[in-house]
Amino acid sequence: MKFLNTVLILSISLFLLGGCTNRLHNVSPVRDNASAPTLIDGNNKIASPSIHAGDAEILNKTFQKNGKNKNSEYSGAWNKNQSILDEALEFCQLSQDFWQNGELDKAIEALDQSYSLLLNADTDNTPKLIQQQEDLRFMISKRILEIYASRNIVANGNHKAIPIIINKHVQTEIDLFTKGKEKNFFIESFKRSGMYRPFIKEALIKAGLPVELSWLPLIESGFKVNALSRARALGLWQFIPSTGYKFGLKRNQYIDERLDPVKSTKAAIDYLKELHNIFGDWATVLAAYNCGEGRVLRVIREQNINYLDNFWDLYERLPRETARYVPRFLATLHIINNSEKYGLNSITTESPLLYETLNISKQISIKKIAKNIDVEEKILKALNPELRYKLLPPDNYQLRVPPGKAAVLNAKIDQIPVCSLPRPAFIYHKVRSGETLSTIAKRYNTSIRAISRSNRIRRSRYILAGRILKIPQRRIITRNNKNFSKKYYKSKIKYVVKRGDSLWNIANRYGTNTKRIQELNNLKNTNLYVGQKLKIECGKKNSRAEVFKSYRVKKGDTLFKIARKNNISLHLLLEINNLSSHCKIYPGQVLLLSSL
Repeated sequence: MKFLNTVLILSISLFLLGGCTNRLHNVSPVRDNASAPTLIDGNNKIASPSIHAGDAEILNKTFQKNGKNKNSEYSGAWNKNQSILDEALEFCQLSQDFWQNGELDKAIEALDQSYSLLLNADTDNTPKLIQQQEDLRFMISKRILEIYASRNIVANGNHKAIPIIINKHVQTEIDLFTKGKEKNFFIESFKRSGMYRPFIKEALIKAGLPVELSWLPLIESGFKVNALSRARALGLWQFIPSTGYKFGLKRNQYIDERLDPVKSTKAAIDYLKELHNIFGDWATVLAAYNCGEGRVLRVIREQNINYLDNFWDLYERLPRETARYVPRFLATLHIINNSEKYGLNSITTESPLLYETLNISKQISIKKIAKNIDVEEKILKALNPELRYKLLPPDNYQLRVPPGKAAVLNAKIDQIPVCSLPRPAFIYHKVRSGETLSTIAKRYNTSIRAISRSNRIRRSRYILAGRILKIPQRRIITRNNKNFSKKYYKSKIKYVVKRGDSLWNIANRYGTNTKRIQELNNLKNTNLYVGQKLKIECGKKNSRAEVFKSYRVKKGDTLFKIARKNNISLHLLLEINNLSSHCKIYPGQVLLLSSL
């Protein structure tokens, strides 16, 4: 293998230039700004498939286009060099076959031969052949990296195996799970696993992946379908929105498929397969699954290529959370494989989810469906966790129901009334020049603290024009409250205009409208000034009750605490509820707060 050192140097150089990042998106090595000829045979087709299916498909289309005029443009020398490059491509494919069969030495030899042919091709004065040579050089470098990444695993005869190594890092996690502070977490997660592992195992076997990966959700989410991380990763397999979208998980105002255990399992398998094609060994794959392939590749780029013989050389250079991720998974497999030793054999897991599906093309709520088919609402919610508001989308939706209930629902579907989407939890505001959090909070009748918390703003006085803010919306009630004072509905109050006030938000606050305020105060327009005194006639009983938020008194509450917590004045709280400052309140009492 006289060219092996040259290939290794080449692969490292290309890696340092960032070339391998193209692999992450299944992008062929053809440059976007170049017209790349194909490695073709006499019939204008690729002589043999390229290393990756994604590469082959793109190369076929591009190369066929550029190879049509070959005979008219080039002489016999062109054909000779083209034949050499065709043969080099065949050796690349041969290397792929050897690698998949675990024959590492033969795979390296095939790449060595391919590179030897590449050097023998005379492309000095032929731009199209030069491009082909560069494309092949790039593919060979990618294959070298992948083979060396999996060298240790392939040498043991199975490049898809997950070796369980017990070292000090793994032992630390074993101790935490079996006798440390995470023992309860492990046991509860193990119990929940019974609901999901049967279909996860089946999907992994079908995909040709190790069934041990079915325990990965224990580390990711504790087998909770609604688990949400600080990085906004969601669901059983903890997908962030962008990665979920990349692997086919839809997200809209009605559903978030990251929450669906079946759909997210399929996406996770696709992601794991892609990562395994990149890195080759499962320890590195798991690290990349946790923190992203880009982060792992950046760490790889800083290392000598021989680090790949041992994942634990990479371990110390990964983020702390990712560094623990692989030992935690290996610890889980060790505990599961020794269940009797750790007492798991005496723990009963939850029953698998059983269901049948029915196509529904009507926007109805889970609550009403459950009532009509005599099923608990929480059971339907557990079967359809992707429904964000317990409400079916208006178009076709495959609803999961307990066995035997599909026919019942189909018979009663016409009797169930249509429901509309609930009021959104947030609205969005684009910051304009000169605006502050204070003025924005007043405009939407919320608090600076609520906006800051929703948008993770740490410096409350620092926002940039053009930024999109999420504005939290308070819940409203649509029923009359018997405790609300009748006197309040009929009363008139005097209001002093404050900075940021407008006729619209004052009217909305007191259950009236701008026209009525103008009439009472002889206002010719809607302009107000700070300190202006207005007469306000509070809204009528029914309309007023519809825009008030209720609050149930808790133990330890005081009127002052309630007012401050809900960002309204104590005076207004007392007046709305017909109370005085000396009145006593009690736990369970319902008070009304200011309107939106």
